[in-house]
Amino acid sequence: MTLPFFLRTPPRHLFFTGKGGVGKTSIACASAIALAELGRRVLLVSTDPASNLDEMLGVALSDAPRPVPGVPGLSAMNIDPEAAADAYRARVLSQMAGAANAERAKVREQLSGACTTEVAAFDEFAALLAGGAPGENHVVFDTAPTGHTLRLLSLPAAWTGFLEANEAGASCLGPHSGLKTQEARFRMAMEALGDAGTTAIVLVTRPDRASLAEAARSSGELAALGLRNQTLVVNGVFHPGMPGDAVACAIAEAGRAALDDMPEALRPMPRDELPLRGFDMVGLPALRALLRPMREPASLPAEPAAAAPSLPGLDVLVDGLAARGRGLIMVMGKGGVGKTTVAAAVAIGLVERGHAVHLSTTDPAEHLSMTLCGEMTGLRVDRIDPKAETERYVAKIMETRGRGLDAAGRALLREDLRSPCTEEVAVFHAFSRIVGEARAGYVVLDTAPTGHTLLLMDATGAYHRQMTRGVDPADPKGRVITPLMRLQDPGHTQVILVTLPETTPVSEAAALQEDLRRAAIEPYAWVINRALSGSGARDPVLRQRMAGEAKQIRRIQDGLARRLFLLPWQAGAPVGLAALRRLAA
Repeated sequence: MTLPFFLRTPPRHLFFTGKGGVGKTSIACASAIALAELGRRVLLVSTDPASNLDEMLGVALSDAPRPVPGVPGLSAMNIDPEAAADAYRARVLSQMAGAANAERAKVREQLSGACTTEVAAFDEFAALLAGGAPGENHVVFDTAPTGHTLRLLSLPAAWTGFLEANEAGASCLGPHSGLKTQEARFRMAMEALGDAGTTAIVLVTRPDRASLAEAARSSGELAALGLRNQTLVVNGVFHPGMPGDAVACAIAEAGRAALDDMPEALRPMPRDELPLRGFDMVGLPALRALLRPMREPASLPAEPAAAAPSLPGLDVLVDGLAARGRGLIMVMGKGGVGKTTVAAAVAIGLVERGHAVHLSTTDPAEHLSMTLCGEMTGLRVDRIDPKAETERYVAKIMETRGRGLDAAGRALLREDLRSPCTEEVAVFHAFSRIVGEARAGYVVLDTAPTGHTLLLMDATGAYHRQMTRGVDPADPKGRVITPLMRLQDPGHTQVILVTLPETTPVSEAAALQEDLRRAAIEPYAWVINRALSGSGARDPVLRQRMAGEAKQIRRIQDGLARRLFLLPWQAGAPVGLAALRRLAA
């Protein structure tokens, strides 16, 4: 088998990252299988809170390595954030065996936040980089979408700076002495990541302008962390197999134009291009085929033409939302499915129907500005900027809590607020503010890819439990309305799940729906984005993809979605106010 460039002389660690939906997990799995079939011992690890390794490999995974049936030499595992956080809490509390009960209870409460979960997950990841898995020739990391990954990688530097100035005391992660024991491991992990002889950082992208721009941005931020040993993989490059097919030619031309115009930062990198396949990347046969040469189109099975699904469009969805008069509309889903496009189109559709709208995002890799490319009367656009929100929060705390302190006390308070966990609290406060704003008008919130959103929801749940502890719900004077209660109220919040008509995005949307239902939040509707069915494409690869689409659409209709809407494939990317306006018109 002819291997792609990045696998010809692979180092011990292969670290796959990139924008959501570009195929990181598929390529990480295919690479791990290819290395194992060369006789190497390989551990495949997912650091994504919303991992779908289990479905792709066909094996139930846990936070301990498990052999992958059918691939001798390959084991896989998910770093389970909750299990990692439980183990981390136990380690911190074990260091306080002689402490008073009140002090242990205080630290246990401090350890309940989502920031603890993030650091605990990074701790597991760092252990593997700093000498874990000694029996393996290679460790392949499938990471969360880029914004969340970059936040995790920046944690060691942030904590080192905080701990250098805080030799004692307790933070929201427990005693500082417990964190100091992790500092050496974190430093070793980052050194391993930055060493080209030890690690290859594989930036995965698609041949479209948004994915390439995100890859360039991520490349720069990784380089700023000292991680310059990067290579580029462009996944899903389409080569038409049938002359005269207008849809196939449009897809190919758009991809080629994006690659010809790729950001300068990416051009010097070693680069591999993988072809667009007609099948979903689920199961060992599909994953093995991903890195192999493409078969001739004539040898592909001829699928019948797929008719356009009989489903209402985004205009009908916006009509229903506009009739409510106000509310919070949260657009959620797997990375790369088009959440930002749908959120922007819904917001513009509501403005077109006479409503003022606040459009915002919680995504660390904010794409709203690239999607909108302009301003519109009646539409206010911003984002929850972690840095700005942290500065605002610190100023507020210094004003309120520091007012009666002397100079030494104020300096100590300001030093304590340098904790990276302050950012988590600040972002949660901003999110809560936006949730409450929807009582008087429309707020459309474009959320981060699924795993990061669930961490934010965990923080919301933790705050809810803290605020309602000891409150009698039957006493109207003591009634507390928390952000979680507003998310649970269908009169206040409508959650829209966005998916592509493909196996993995649909499975992830279904899993997200179950997570939301466990929190007593019922999704309002599903949107299927970029459906090729009904486009008239005759290319064999596109016919294969449309046959798969039909199965996934039936799957959603058969019990997953209460309301279902469809956005068909567009010859041009729906970027800019005019194109977005047409989607909901």
